[in-house]
Amino acid sequence: MLQKTLKFKVGFYLAVALTAVLLIFAALVVRHERSQLLNAAAAHVTQLSDVIVRSTRFAMLNNQPDYVHSIIQDVARQENIDKVRLFSKEGVIIDSTHASEIGMKVDRKAEGCFLCHQSERPLERIPSSDRARIFAAPDGRRMLASMEVIRNEPSCYNAACHAHKKEQSVLGVLDIVYPLGAIEQSLRASGMTMVLLSLGFVVLTSLLVSLFVHRLVYVPLRDLEAGAKRLASGNLDQPIPVRNGDEFGRLAASFNTMTAALREAARTLEQKVAERTRALHIAQAEAARGEKLASVGLLAAGIAHELNNPLTGVLTFSSLLRKKMADGSEEAEDLDLVIRETKRCATIIRRLLDFAREKTPEKKFADLNALIEETARIIERPAHLADIQISMDLAPQLPRVWVDADLVKQVVMNMLVNAQHAIEEKGSITVRARRAPGERVEISIIDTGCGIPEKDLQRIFDPFFTTKGVGKGTGLGLSVSHGIVQAHRGTIEVASKPGEGSTFRVYLPIEPAGQPAAHAAAEESRT
Repeated sequence: MLQKTLKFKVGFYLAVALTAVLLIFAALVVRHERSQLLNAAAAHVTQLSDVIVRSTRFAMLNNQPDYVHSIIQDVARQENIDKVRLFSKEGVIIDSTHASEIGMKVDRKAEGCFLCHQSERPLERIPSSDRARIFAAPDGRRMLASMEVIRNEPSCYNAACHAHKKEQSVLGVLDIVYPLGAIEQSLRASGMTMVLLSLGFVVLTSLLVSLFVHRLVYVPLRDLEAGAKRLASGNLDQPIPVRNGDEFGRLAASFNTMTAALREAARTLEQKVAERTRALHIAQAEAARGEKLASVGLLAAGIAHELNNPLTGVLTFSSLLRKKMADGSEEAEDLDLVIRETKRCATIIRRLLDFAREKTPEKKFADLNALIEETARIIERPAHLADIQISMDLAPQLPRVWVDADLVKQVVMNMLVNAQHAIEEKGSITVRARRAPGERVEISIIDTGCGIPEKDLQRIFDPFFTTKGVGKGTGLGLSVSHGIVQAHRGTIEVASKPGEGSTFRVYLPIEPAGQPAAHAAAEESRT
């Protein structure tokens, strides 16, 4: 609502305060102006009284009352002069601009006489500031009157008329009455003008202050309110406009800095949540894969147990029958095929047993370069016959690694055999060994074979999964290798593009878990 806005409150209370101040100011100004006008009017009337006294002095000395009356009448014809009266010492009006008053005796308690006759002995001298008086006429009009005492001077009591004695100090009083209607009307007009100007000033000032408050206070506060609502709704992307460099501008900039920090914290939190979600998914996948491998291991152990003895018997009797047959006969060739396929089945069963046993590594510090060279030497000749070149890129001074040498040889052998099978016609295999960040070593086997389709990359470590085709593999080599590497607290990574080749990277820790390598090497040398 309008009454609740800061802009309205500031404008309203400012208008009230300015109105009160300006009304008081206007009252003081009008009061001062009234005092000035009254003082000016009193001075004018007093001066006029003195002029009349001086103008009639000669006529009075010559006892010419008609001439005195003419002067009084001429003066009374001036604008804003109500009447001019001449009193004798006894209070009798001896001359007046109102003919009906002539001859009347004025009571000493009347407003015109009271000032001098406050006591039994009348005052002979009245200060100039007390000559003027303000009173209300019978018709309600306010009047300003001024008295001028006519004193008995030597030129008067020595005159030929001898009208007054020397002992008489006061001959009479001249009284001029001046109406205050024009002054009061002027004061009312001036007061009304000041009130209207003050109200106009109040309205204009209130509007200007409201405009400034709207621009300098209300708009920044509205921006801050909108920004706070956006922040509460979760919108951290829209900053608050910084309109100037004052306190509101600095507050808006601080708010934007806080919002940016919150936005960065939210992004970091989202990244951490995403990373933890991915880690959870990986852990779940690993757990599922572990359960799958455990089930496959039990299945493999059962199959191997059931098939191993019959196959041994078949192979033994086939070999005995083969010895009794002549070479080159059709029966001999058939038995050779039986013996060959039986041996292949025995090999598959042996690998199944290896996969199912989950042999615990017997770790010792070993020279990784020597292990790789010994393993590569085994397949070097068949690879050469298939026109495949094997090159070694082994880092010198590679630290000794805490591994089971036989199991690592098996991993390298499986990788090399897979690389050899992936190359259909001449190609190359590169074996590298490097030190990797995090106190690890990296074994990379790079081939220029057919590569692995992207859809199969997630399944290559599953048991019995193979991309070599029927009769070229069992699908257990990578599964066994993956289990061996995990038993060494290592990881396997693969990168492949169809038609360009594949790269397998095996990462193995250098040190035993929880034991520095130097200390472990010293323990090994003592044993």
